[in-house]
Amino acid sequence: MDQSVEFQRDIATRQRSSWRACTLRHGWIWHMMGYAAIVLSVIVIGLPIYWMLIASFKTSREIYTVPPTWIPLNPTLDNYPAAWQAAPFARYYINSIIVTLVTTISKMTLAVLTAYALVFLRFPGKNIVFLIVLAALMVPAQITIVPNFLTMGDLGLVNTYWGLILPGAATAFGTFLMRQYFMTLPREVFEAAEIDGAGHMLRLWTIAIPLAMPALVTTGLFAVVNEWNEFLWPLIITSTEDMRTLPIGVARLLDQEGLARWGVVMAGTMFVVMPVVLLFVWSQRYIVEGIASGAVKG
Repeated sequence: MDQSVEFQRDIATRQRSSWRACTLRHGWIWHMMGYAAIVLSVIVIGLPIYWMLIASFKTSREIYTVPPTWIPLNPTLDNYPAAWQAAPFARYYINSIIVTLVTTISKMTLAVLTAYALVFLRFPGKNIVFLIVLAALMVPAQITIVPNFLTMGDLGLVNTYWGLILPGAATAFGTFLMRQYFMTLPREVFEAAEIDGAGHMLRLWTIAIPLAMPALVTTGLFAVVNEWNEFLWPLIITSTEDMRTLPIGVARLLDQEGLARWGVVMAGTMFVVMPVVLLFVWSQRYIVEGIASGAVKG
């Protein structure tokens, strides 16, 4: 009897050891697959950016060299002043900064106020309003171009800053993100503030916004990137050079036959990309926290 028990224990021990070894082996495989996916993603995303950067320092002859050179043989800065002079980039910068700044402030303000109302206020139809916000997330922006253009035309806002700003002054995604983040905040803090006599605006300004700063920064960053890189709407709503934005300025570096000095084009693209990259480097520590926390509670 004792030998039978010892034999069964030995078999059980071997099975556990085998299962543990199999788990470790499969875990190692999954880790390697994960690292491979990360490396592949970095290559797919980073390679075009790296090529754009090095091409901005190359001569046209070196850009067309086969096989391509991954480090400029004779680096030059001539492409940058050539790009700046080929189009009125100073004016494009002013226009892009005005439109992006005003639109981002508007989106962040409306997203915070709407999200706070959806979470902390009680009113009839609150769930219906939230469903409308979700539905707006599913509507492609291209569908609204014609109605927006006709509306701006009726209001006399074609080729104006207001025409560039108003159609993008609100954000369904930002509202959704802020609402999800507000739902993760401890209700006890707001109840204590209400007992102390704090109204909704005071609670919003002193409690909700400081606690939801990661989500707010994430909303602002998405708004900045979207507006800064917007090409189609500014192209449609503006008709003069003094109202154009940076993406349109880069397109102007191409001639009508589709030919271009690609070093100059890449330098012009760097004018557009670098401010967003610097902003991302500054705010990236908030992004993961903002998106992850906003997805915790639905």
